[in-house]
Amino acid sequence: MTRQRVAAFLITALALATLGAAQPCPAGQIAIEWVERMPAIPEPFDVRDWRTVARHYDRLVFDLHAEGPFLPLVWLDPDVPNLDGPGFGLPSYVGLARGGHRHEGINGIAAVLGASLIGIDKTAGPHNWVQMCRQYYQPDVGLVLNGVRGGTGRSFWYEIWPSILFYGLADRYPDENGLLPTCRRIADRWAEAVEALRPERGRAPDFDHAAFDFRTMQAVDHGRRREPEAAAGVAWMLLAAHQRWADPTHLEAAWACLAFLDGHEANPYYEVLLPWGALAAARANGQHGADHDVRKILTWCFDGRTTPRGSWGTVCGRWGEVDCHGLVGSLTDRGGYAFGMNTFAQPAALVPLVRYDDRFARAVGRYMLNAASAARLFYPDALPPDHQSSPDWKADPANCVAYEGLRKEWDGKCPYATGDVVRRNKGPTDLGLYGSSHVGLVAALVQRTDEDHILRLDCLATDFHHPPAYPTYLYYNPHDGPRQVSLDVGNAKRGLYDAAGNRWLIRGVRGKAAVTVPADAAVLVVVCPAGGKVIRDGPRLLVDGVVVDYRMEARGEALDSVTPTAGAPPRPMFHPAPSGPRRGSGGRDP
Repeated sequence: MTRQRVAAFLITALALATLGAAQPCPAGQIAIEWVERMPAIPEPFDVRDWRTVARHYDRLVFDLHAEGPFLPLVWLDPDVPNLDGPGFGLPSYVGLARGGHRHEGINGIAAVLGASLIGIDKTAGPHNWVQMCRQYYQPDVGLVLNGVRGGTGRSFWYEIWPSILFYGLADRYPDENGLLPTCRRIADRWAEAVEALRPERGRAPDFDHAAFDFRTMQAVDHGRRREPEAAAGVAWMLLAAHQRWADPTHLEAAWACLAFLDGHEANPYYEVLLPWGALAAARANGQHGADHDVRKILTWCFDGRTTPRGSWGTVCGRWGEVDCHGLVGSLTDRGGYAFGMNTFAQPAALVPLVRYDDRFARAVGRYMLNAASAARLFYPDALPPDHQSSPDWKADPANCVAYEGLRKEWDGKCPYATGDVVRRNKGPTDLGLYGSSHVGLVAALVQRTDEDHILRLDCLATDFHHPPAYPTYLYYNPHDGPRQVSLDVGNAKRGLYDAAGNRWLIRGVRGKAAVTVPADAAVLVVVCPAGGKVIRDGPRLLVDGVVVDYRMEARGEALDSVTPTAGAPPRPMFHPAPSGPRRGSGGRDP
């Protein structure tokens, strides 16, 4: 290890040792040590209406006629090489030059996807922003990349994350011309890359490289930098593709990627992809009966003991007088440097994970309570002007554009909202659109309830290309006594099943239902048809043929009136994806 990595490891180890002892975990739940060291209720506690933030952001950044300093932000790109009509661009930071091809897929696609996730139809109106996102698909490579021109072989995450975002768009707009075929082509190309990365036939592929060049079909290295988390992002895309098209080539390649993560001993977290590997592992276990180590990958997403870049993970600490637990980034750069993009992106993978492995419901719920509160600190109105690097831009009265990052300390101010642009003399502000554009991922997940400190987390909102499912919500109660929250299930009669507790909460209810959440515990509420046919299939529980519990224990009320499956044919390896439209359902250098 280099001297810098040794120092980073020691700092992280010291943080672990000084944060206090973790509390016992309720039965049936698996503790993540780093999350256990986060407070049950962060102070000060302030969860924004993230949907309102996302709506304001969408309105500002897609306004071609906005007036004010550095406005409008968006522009039409009339001659993108990959479309018959115009594309569009957004600057990566407020104040950077507009026009031409100077725009990033991780920014533009994220902005369109985020708005779509909160119910805004981005195909409506004079411009079909969804179709315009196809500008980042490069047919000669067969991938969605970060620019409208350029190749591969520079950085894994820049060449995978735009495709994951595009997969989200295709899931929300399956009837839009070209989106799903593009996703299938991406899966085909990565399946080819997986084979090329195998040291020999039958062995796991080696992702311990910086990138992959699809022109030469060879791995690429840049000095000491490695991005082995690439296996996580590729595994998720391939599983999603298999869900859509049932191509065994995609499934086999996904297994190979997960085999790499299973055999990898060091934490591979580099930027933004690793949480999608945790989701892929949990989904592979739940859907396909695999046995991947979800706990290991999930722990990697938090504890910061990384090797690729040194202590990259989830903040667990109080910066000055503010709890910053749950933010994601470097844990050691001047004491800590978290980023908006990473903080908004990680929950999109981890919240749906609990559907497939409910043993982590409490850990994810506790983490999200902290992250949903601390994420406000990226925004200008959350800190005094002298605690931020660009307080003078006044063209955003709604304060919906976030800073690129938040440092634990800068010039004696703690915490300090900033970025990498101003201090490097690359632009006039550190307000980062590429991170802000991801806010819709969290906005789709998080909603306040009628009980203080208990959030409703929508487990389907970002579970792109998932198997058939009923509405599923995660609630975590941080209090030392039980609390009740209300859930409106609509006019049809429904049953409420708690997958985390393997029990029925309510057999039949209409309208608003009262859900009791035990102290320091989580419930995973699945809203099922009342009176549906309940079947036990191995470890899974199904209602009317749809899985409501992927890890059912053979006990409790859930087994009442269960139809046994003895003698039934083996369950299929996949479920066809739902058909029909699902519209609007709710960068820096590597």
